[in-house]
Amino acid sequence: MQRAETVTFGGSGLNRAAELRDSSAQLALQAHNTAKTILFWRGKPLLCKQLDGGLGLAWVDLDHPSLGRPREPLVFLGLDDMAAPLFLADISSWEPEELPETLNAFLDPSEQFHPALINGEYFAELRVIMTLLSSRDAELAAMARGILEWHRTHGFCSACGGPSDMAMAGWQRNCSACNRSHFPRTDPVVIMLITHGNNVLVGRSHAWPEGMYSLLAGFVEPGETLEAAVRREVLEESGILVGAVNYLASQPWPFPASLMFGCSGTALNKDITIDPNEIEDALWVSREDMVDIFEGVHPKIKPARKGAIAHFLLENWLSDCLN
Repeated sequence: MQRAETVTFGGSGLNRAAELRDSSAQLALQAHNTAKTILFWRGKPLLCKQLDGGLGLAWVDLDHPSLGRPREPLVFLGLDDMAAPLFLADISSWEPEELPETLNAFLDPSEQFHPALINGEYFAELRVIMTLLSSRDAELAAMARGILEWHRTHGFCSACGGPSDMAMAGWQRNCSACNRSHFPRTDPVVIMLITHGNNVLVGRSHAWPEGMYSLLAGFVEPGETLEAAVRREVLEESGILVGAVNYLASQPWPFPASLMFGCSGTALNKDITIDPNEIEDALWVSREDMVDIFEGVHPKIKPARKGAIAHFLLENWLSDCLN
C-alpha cells in the first residue's frame, strides 16, 4: 500500500539511539545542555500552541520544577534532528485541585493545567488531539504513552512475583530476586477491511458511542498467522467466510499496547450472523453510504474515529488507493 506510512503514529524516522540506553551514556545525555523532556500525566501528553498556530508536544528542561524533587525517573526516547537528547517523565503523582468525572472515560475531553507550567501548556487526552500533531510528535507521543503503560502494569516480575526496577533508560525492567530481565511488549491485532463487491463489512462494540461503527478487529493468537487471524476473527464475530487476505498497513496503537495490522479480505458469503458476546452489530455498507458516513450526513451511522487505522483504511478504500 503506497500510503501505508502516512497513517497516524506511522513514524517519522526518529533516531531512537538504542545504543545510548546504558547507564554510563545516560549520565552524559542528561547533562547535555540541549536535553529536554516531555511530560505525561495519567496517560496524557503535555501540549502547547506552536508558532504556526498548530498544536505540538511541550518540552521542558530537565531541571523544571514540574518534575519534582527528587526528580521523576526519566525514560530516554532518542535524539532529535539536531542530536539533542529527548526524555520522558511521568508526573502522574501530581494531584490537580479537581479531577473531572470524564478522566477515565472512553474519550476524555478534559484538560489539566500544572501550576509550575505558566506558558499555557496543558495535558490532554491523546485520542482527542492525535490528528493535530506532526508525524514526529505523534510518534513520540505514541512511544511515550506505550512505554509508560508498560511500566505501570509491569512493576512485578512475571517469573517469580518479586518487584522489578527500571533499567536501560526505561526500556527494561530487572528483577533483583531472580535476575530476570523484562522488556516492553506489544500485542498484535488484526483489523480487517472485508469487502463483498461494492460493500464493506463494519461492526460496533457494545461499549462504543451510539451510532459509531468501525472495521472488525481482534487479537492474534499464539501460533497464528495474520491471515489466519483475519479469517478466524471475521468468522467468529460475523459468520462471514473470508478468502484471499492481503496486508495493507500497520499502526502503533498505545491504548494500551497494540500494533494494528491492517488487512484486506474478500468475503465468500454475505449473510451475517453475529456473536453477541463479541460485538453488538455488524452490517454491509455500500461505497455510496460510506461517503455519506464520512461526510457526517448518514442518518444512523457515525464514522470510525479520525486518526484510527480503520478510518485510514476506509478512506483509502473510498479513494481506490489500497494498491
